[in-house]
Amino acid sequence: MGLGGCIILIAVGAILTFATDWEMEGVNLDLVGIILMIVGLIGTTTFSSIARRRRVVVPPSTPVVDEEGHHHRHREGYSDGYGV
Repeated sequence: MGLGGCIILIAVGAILTFATDWEMEGVNLDLVGIILMIVGLIGTTTFSSIARRRRVVVPPSTPVVDEEGHHHRHREGYSDGYGV
């Protein structure tokens, strides 16, 4: 389950807990909503910690040194870069 699924669990749990007043025989929807929110929060923290570990730190590349130097050659007829 990805980050989106965890956020959906939190949203559905909040809707069941705070926005509904349904009564079901043998099912406490407030408790189900709280459980869904807790599972969503656990999933979000787990996902973010795994994603943080997956990030690979790449050291900056060493600059390439051109020993001959940069020589700009001027070609006849192409002074402005667009042709004659």
